[in-house]
This record gives sequence, structure tokens and C-alpha cells, in this order.
Amino acid sequence: MARQFFVGGNFKMNGTIKSIQDIIKHLNDAKLDPKTEVVIAPPALYLLIAREALRQGIEVAAQNVFDKPNGAFTGEISAEQLKDSGITWTLTGHSERRVILAEGDEFIARKTKAALDAGLGVILCVGETLEQREDNKTIEVVTKQLKAVAEQTKDWSKVVVAYEPVWAIGTGKVASTEQAQEVHAEIRKWLASTISKEASENTRIIYGGSVSEKNCRDLAQQPDIDGFLVGGASLKPAFVDIINARA
Repeated sequence: MARQFFVGGNFKMNGTIKSIQDIIKHLNDAKLDPKTEVVIAPPALYLLIAREALRQGIEVAAQNVFDKPNGAFTGEISAEQLKDSGITWTLTGHSERRVILAEGDEFIARKTKAALDAGLGVILCVGETLEQREDNKTIEVVTKQLKAVAEQTKDWSKVVVAYEPVWAIGTGKVASTEQAQEVHAEIRKWLASTISKEASENTRIIYGGSVSEKNCRDLAQQPDIDGFLVGGASLKPAFVDIINARA
């Protein structure tokens, strides 16, 4: 069975009530490829506004989740609370949290497991820095990040892996189509050898890193690129063009 194309929009720490309502209205009114699964991740403050305003068929993701179900963890949100609020997805492992907030592989793996155990889908972000790529350590870094999650869970049926080369996020630099496909193929090979043949065939591996309406169609034609995690472009009308990259 073909893997369903998946496009996520990570708004990061951007937006106001008004601007997010405008983005949602544009998505609600747009003709979107019905074969593409669409998920948007607004800032936590706007999750419920987004969920209430979005039309059926578009889901909402948190940008972060904690690894405990409740308790004295100021500023955190649990997977159970997200589920209770009708939020069906969360991101984990985004490089901005790995780098700026010093989140390690093991902590990200525990958060991923907590989200999966609560029934959420997880967009698990992995990727290398420019220095690591220049040292030919891309696959080593990415598989180490994935291995930490594999040690926590063997069920990858609700995991979407987002390969995001750190050097391409928000920089305007994009991994070439060949570079992206090469890493995606290696991730799929790793899934086959570490998790299962079924996980390798069924897990969607999406690309993130300065995806735009200009480069999305070429990327979308690659055999192991199953969609995109879109940053800044998800705040713009062109997000619809990216969702429709295979239409």
C-alpha cells in the first residue's frame, strides 16, 4: 500500500490570534489535495483556537510535549492534556529544541514514547549540523537520534520521521534533491534493519529545511520523500502549493 503524502506546518513562535485565524481561513477555503494528510502546529496558546476553527480533515499538532502525564512541571504540557483537548499530533526532537534548549536524544525518546502511549501521532525530527555533514557523519548522527527512540518503542505505526538538516532550517539553503533522497533512503534502510520490514515500508519520512513552493515538486517526486515539514512557508498562502505538491 502506498504511503499517504504528509505535510506539516510548524508555525514555531509566530502568529497572533488574527494571523492564525487568517491562515486557517485560507486553508479551509483552499482546494487541497485530498490524498495528502495535513497537520499544522501553531504555538501552544493557539492550539484550541486552531482546532475549533479548522475544517474536518486537517489536524493540529503541538510543537512540544513533556514525558510525564502530570505533576509539578511548570510550563509543560502532557500528552494526556493534548489528547483531552482534541490535539492528535505532536512534534518531538526539533533541532531548535535540541540546540537552544539542550534536549538530548534520550529525553526526546521518552517524550516520543509518552506521546505514542497516549495515542498521539508523533512527528519525530532528526538531522545533522553543517559541521557534521562536512565530517561525513550525517547518517551516523541521524541513526543515533533514531536509535534512542527505537530503544523506547518498537511500534512506529504512528511515527512520521522528519529529516531536517539543521544547516538548511530557516537559512534559505536546501539540501539538493539528491542529498535529501539519499538520507531518506538510508533512514528507510535503518528502519528495515532495526525495527522491521513493515516499519520501513509504511513509515513516512518527510523532508524539512527551507521547503518552498519553488522546490517542493522536485522533492515530492523522490521515492523515499513522503512529504514535508514546513517552517516559515507554512505562514504564507504558498503553503497550499506545498500541500498540493503531488496534485
